[in-house]
Amino acid sequence: MGPLIEIILLAVTAALVIWIVSKLNLGLTVDSYMSAIAAAIVIAVVAIVIAWLLSFLNINIGGPLLGPIVSLIIAAVVLMVSDRFLSGLHVAGFTGALVAAIAIGVVTWIINWLVGLLGF
Repeated sequence: MGPLIEIILLAVTAALVIWIVSKLNLGLTVDSYMSAIAAAIVIAVVAIVIAWLLSFLNINIGGPLLGPIVSLIIAAVVLMVSDRFLSGLHVAGFTGALVAAIAIGVVTWIINWLVGLLGF
């Protein structure tokens, strides 16, 4: 599969996850599926910038306990920053962003598990 097609599939999958989490009313809402696609793209860009800044500052996020906690907090911050760039994405404060980040992680895990069961 070509890299462009893979990026498009990842964006559509991320948008689907954001849209599903939005429908669960867990602190994150999107106005439409197109807003979810835009949110997926903006979240990816913000996450890349934050990861680049952390690596530029030589900050290592690791460890079996601290790593996932820090990653979850960074995911919540990414959601809050992305909320500022998109009018169709609404995050209900840091707690809402934290709950949404957990939900996005769980829904992404379930989708990846189902895709793995189907053999893709």
